[in-house]
Amino acid sequence: MFQPQTYAVALSLMLVTMVCWGSWANTMKLCPGYRFQLFYWDYVIGLILAALIWGFTLGSMGGVGRPFVADLLAADSSHIALAVTGGILFNVANLLLVAAIEIAGLAVAFPVGIGLALVVGAISSYIISPSGNALMLFGGIALVVGAIVLDAMAYRMRETERRSLSMRGFIICVAAGLLMGSFYPFVSRSMLGEGAPGPYAVAIFFTIGVALCAVPFNYLLMRKPLDKSEPVSMSGYSAARGSWHLWGILGGVIWCTGATFNFVASRAHIVGPAVSYSIGQGATMISAAWGVFIWKEFATAPARAKTYLFWMFVLFLCGLSAIALAPIY
Repeated sequence: MFQPQTYAVALSLMLVTMVCWGSWANTMKLCPGYRFQLFYWDYVIGLILAALIWGFTLGSMGGVGRPFVADLLAADSSHIALAVTGGILFNVANLLLVAAIEIAGLAVAFPVGIGLALVVGAISSYIISPSGNALMLFGGIALVVGAIVLDAMAYRMRETERRSLSMRGFIICVAAGLLMGSFYPFVSRSMLGEGAPGPYAVAIFFTIGVALCAVPFNYLLMRKPLDKSEPVSMSGYSAARGSWHLWGILGGVIWCTGATFNFVASRAHIVGPAVSYSIGQGATMISAAWGVFIWKEFATAPARAKTYLFWMFVLFLCGLSAIALAPIY
């Protein structure tokens, strides 16, 4: 399988992760009127498709470890279970985060959900596999969390309608953040020890976990949406435009490409899962850049909101630079 042999190549993969994780949601914007629960079925198809594509290409090249198919067959049940569990946790967290955004708005869901996910994921991943300068790593994480808060404040000022935060909405935000931060340590553990599969095989087991969980959990959210909106019927899926299905699949392909590259980078020499996951979570900066420069979400926002966005980008760049330098200092 292909595995980066230099830090520069590993860092490039992590930056691709950041771009992919921060860009996949654009495909949802291209499907107006397509409920997220229906979009999610196509998204899951895209996840599995991308995992297979990268497994049969990069996962079958190079001279490191076992080829992709041999790696799948050699994996033991305990490591498979860890990767599948990671997929289940991610799936629940992803769906809860969307519900939290619908209930509480981006201004609350982002700092609570994504900020908590970053802290939990980075600390637990570092405990499992410590690597890099801890001061630079966690100092960089603190700057990134600060940037997420500024991003949320800018969105708060842009909102024309202030939403009151119910205890229910807050609990969903916290649950989404804890689960989103918990999936990555399971993925990291699945690649450690004797009988452990490589990152390309882990990506397959991870997406299987997502799919297995999506069938009951996403269907439940179709029948009983957490934001108390109208239930969603599967007839809406078959009636959707063909282009919407393609955008949904592409969204899954983009996200899983980032995830696969992140798993690969985390196994590279001196990088470690904490650094890999933390740089990947710089996706919030990418998604904010899409909103500001492409979708013009802040065209009519007050000047103070744009000031917050400026300092958000500054803190993100400083934080990500510190995290990127942590493995080599």
